[in-house]
Amino acid sequence: HCFGCGKNGNAIGFLMEHAGMNFVEAVKDLAHTYGMQVPEEEVDPAERQRAAERREHQATITDVLEQAATAYKQHLKHAPQAIDYLKGRGLTGDIAKRFGLGYAPDGWRSLASVFPDYQAPVLVESGLVIQQQDEGSEEKRYDRFRDRIMFPIRNIRGECIGFGGRVMGQGTPKYLNSPETPVFSKGRELYGLYEARQAIRDAGYVLVTEGYMDVVALAQLGFAQAVATLGTACTTEHVQKLFRVTDSVVFSFDGDAAGRRAARKALDGALPYATDVRSIRFLFLPDPHDPDSFVREFGADAFARSVQDATPLSRFLVDTAREGCDLATAEGRALLASQARPLWTPLPECVRVWPARSGDHRRCNSCDPICTKSANSLSNWVFNTPSGKS
Repeated sequence: HCFGCGKNGNAIGFLMEHAGMNFVEAVKDLAHTYGMQVPEEEVDPAERQRAAERREHQATITDVLEQAATAYKQHLKHAPQAIDYLKGRGLTGDIAKRFGLGYAPDGWRSLASVFPDYQAPVLVESGLVIQQQDEGSEEKRYDRFRDRIMFPIRNIRGECIGFGGRVMGQGTPKYLNSPETPVFSKGRELYGLYEARQAIRDAGYVLVTEGYMDVVALAQLGFAQAVATLGTACTTEHVQKLFRVTDSVVFSFDGDAAGRRAARKALDGALPYATDVRSIRFLFLPDPHDPDSFVREFGADAFARSVQDATPLSRFLVDTAREGCDLATAEGRALLASQARPLWTPLPECVRVWPARSGDHRRCNSCDPICTKSANSLSNWVFNTPSGKS
């Protein structure tokens, strides 16, 4: 029990709340820390051995990535062009230290000074080194990240599992991510979640942005509860991970067509987790702003108000279903039903039965005028519940 904050519990509960783990993950993490084996019913000994070998191999990879992260941080101290770039983006040394930012030198084999055995297979498996062999020629190895600002990507336990590299000039691609590895999957991980855990709890919500720099810049400006997807659309795995640490998620997108497309994909990922005890909102910033530029131009208070006024899922769901539909025509209503079905189906059962069984549409009343005018018709059109059944 903590007499300062009033919190109480045990080690498992602490990991579940502080690290965002589920119960099984927390138990296994504690057991691994103290060298204990978690009993598993009817597990084949050979499979248990393979699982142990996988964990050991993953630990080797994360150790290599940690060594690289340390080296990149050291290189940043001696790279004035990289320091000037970060200062130009308004970042301080403290924020760079908090996120472990670094610099990958402009050399083909700079990591050879960090890993004397540059031919070690684990360097390729970790994504740090690219192995290339053309037919009839010798194998070539070279660093994946060169002349880039480096953003270490950490899992919820704080282990380095990959990197994002940002070019400083006009080179392409602008952002280069680690490839899929035994410890890293872009469709499951979120940049900055480990660093943002406490800020998310303090703010009461998590802000999902579109890039590494958004996360770091927002933390610099007082919004440390931001995270980012890793160059992919938001997935159900992302949303599930977010709801382990908070009940309120705000997705932030640019207001252009690309931002709207990204929002639709985030909507698809969020629908299976929409319940009456969770808040899901969508923030569209005016073109050409991203979160960083918006805060710098209009101030932190204006951005906080924009977050507060973000579009709730109920309204965005309705707007998405109604897009391009003329409800005054039979064709338009048929199109609405067609567009509503794929949005309706992924919703949890408790949400899908609600509009069919209740005339109370208060969830939508403050979101869209059509809800207050014709709630019963809207539930039939949008939620596609013929004869009042889900």
